[in-house]
Amino acid sequence: MRRTGTTRREALTATGALALGAVLTGCGGDGGATGGGRPARAVAERTERTQRERAVRDSALLLARYDLVAGAHPATAAGLAPLRAAVAEHGRALAPPRAEDAPEKGAPKDAPPTDPGPVPADPKAAVKELATAERRRADAHAEALLTAGPELARLLASVAAAAAAHAYLLTELAEEAAA
Repeated sequence: MRRTGTTRREALTATGALALGAVLTGCGGDGGATGGGRPARAVAERTERTQRERAVRDSALLLARYDLVAGAHPATAAGLAPLRAAVAEHGRALAPPRAEDAPEKGAPKDAPPTDPGPVPADPKAAVKELATAERRRADAHAEALLTAGPELARLLASVAAAAAAHAYLLTELAEEAAA
């Protein structure tokens, strides 16, 4: 006999279908539907440039943090190297178009990163701080998705997912550093 009422599976399927419909509806809009289109486009471009510059600054600060931890705790350097390289690539990918026009520049140099602060003496604590920084980065990129244009939103989503994976891997590396 079939159970009457809504099952958990049916509820999840319906919720997923509604969410997918909302996403597809939101992504298919006309970018210049606000009358003339020019002012809305200019605002969107400024917003995107600001988001990209903030993301690049955050990446540069995180890179500096990776370098400090690797320098203070050489035993962690091999484990940090691939994650640091990925953060550098994210910074280059997120750079505003003007930085991409210049050969081999990557992140813009006009705003040097702020001081990343001291590194804990304990390698486990230092790597855990990096994991926390990566989690903050993932959260910041996920929050920026709400106001980003479609192309930047896809890039931010990818970088946020990578940052979340980095946080997980750094947590595992911290446990290895303790052993």
